[in-house]
Amino acid sequence: MKIFQREQRSLFGEILDWMLTPLLLLWPVSLALTWLVAQSIAGKPFDRALEYNVQALAQLVTVQGERASFTLPQPAREILRADDSDQVYYQVVGSRGELLSGEKDFPPPPEDERALPGETRLRDDEMRGLDVRIAYTWVRPDAPGVAPALVQVAETREKRSVLATEIIKGVMLPQLVILPLAVLLVWLALVRGIKPLSELEERIRARDPEDLSPLDEKVVPLEVAPLVSSVNDLLTRLKASIATQKRFLANAAHQLKTPLAGLRMQADLAEREQFNAEELKQSLKQIGRSSMRATHTVNQLLALARAESSGKALGRVPCDLAALAMEAVRDTVPRAMDRHIDIGYDGAEPGTPDVTLQGSPTLLKELIRNLLDNAVIYTPSTPQQPGVVTARVLADPFGHVVVLQVEDTGPGIPEGERELVFQPFYRTLGTNVDGSGLGLPIVLEIARQHRAVISIEDARPGQVPPGTRVTVRFDASAADEADAA
Repeated sequence: MKIFQREQRSLFGEILDWMLTPLLLLWPVSLALTWLVAQSIAGKPFDRALEYNVQALAQLVTVQGERASFTLPQPAREILRADDSDQVYYQVVGSRGELLSGEKDFPPPPEDERALPGETRLRDDEMRGLDVRIAYTWVRPDAPGVAPALVQVAETREKRSVLATEIIKGVMLPQLVILPLAVLLVWLALVRGIKPLSELEERIRARDPEDLSPLDEKVVPLEVAPLVSSVNDLLTRLKASIATQKRFLANAAHQLKTPLAGLRMQADLAEREQFNAEELKQSLKQIGRSSMRATHTVNQLLALARAESSGKALGRVPCDLAALAMEAVRDTVPRAMDRHIDIGYDGAEPGTPDVTLQGSPTLLKELIRNLLDNAVIYTPSTPQQPGVVTARVLADPFGHVVVLQVEDTGPGIPEGERELVFQPFYRTLGTNVDGSGLGLPIVLEIARQHRAVISIEDARPGQVPPGTRVTVRFDASAADEADAA
């Protein structure tokens, strides 16, 4: 269980944390590095002074044969005088290890260190419980085979520590002032940096609920542009969805008004007392027809709304168009038999690879069913001269095209009206057919979602009646690319 986990992350707070945390953590590291650098800088001038002192004492050592001598004049003693801060010690050791002058308890150089006469060296050591810095050198003897004399000068480290402290103060005290200023500047920079987000929020909040126009991507930072683009895409889809809903409500109100008014009129007529049994039966028959028409209209409206709004909602899967066409034909057989129409299927067999395409089987079957229903409704038929409706699926493996055809022996559609019939509620004049005018718009919407092309032509050119052939061409390769995308 995360006790301190915040319910909602703050972008401002998170960026501020990631910027200030390294800054505050690096400050102690900077302090330690500054201390080390200050110690090195503070020691250099005092080390040079020690080297000068030990060289000055070395010049006072003389070696004759195997015997060394050392004489310290008064001016040289001034060099070794202790000041108010540090104490200075010295030692001169002869060629045979005898003490010529200075402190007896002076720490000797490391035993494994090789003596190089004339070279001055420095080391840190401890003397009488105090940390000291020692400079030492060896004096070359005149006689060969004789060990050199050793001269050492030590100084306590108080002045070095004081100087290093002053250097650190000079460096770190300004940082103590700069650090809060840097935090303030970071905070102000973040406030300015996320200001476009606040302005974007204000523009969205100030919008009218009916305004679904895209947001301007040019007035936001480059990093926020993908977010605005996604919001614009959502607004576009939401606008289309709302338009579909409004269109559905308008269509429903427009189409249901007539059958519902007929139902009410027939019900009012049936309630009259002077109605005889025959007239009552006729009114009930009209009521049944009106209710069937209202039910058919509602089903068509729902099918159109589903087709318009399910372009991305339904997944695309491999669909056998021949099998779907045969199923739609079987579903339409009872209605065709009631109207004495000969309906059948002619074309590729189900299972043929060339008639398989990527799409929604529900919508494709709805497309075929509406074409068949339209053909059954508009094809005149009698028991003596039955009409014929044929569904056909053809494949072009070389052109990657799958063709669906539904043709009938009806009166045909005039060439000037072949584009108008795809508009909702448009019906060809003179047909005297009880329809909703939504079948072909549903077909067009489903075909558009599957990137198919629809054309209408005469089934029997030059004959009377010419009949109608509706052809839907599916580009199988385009459907595969859309699915892969």
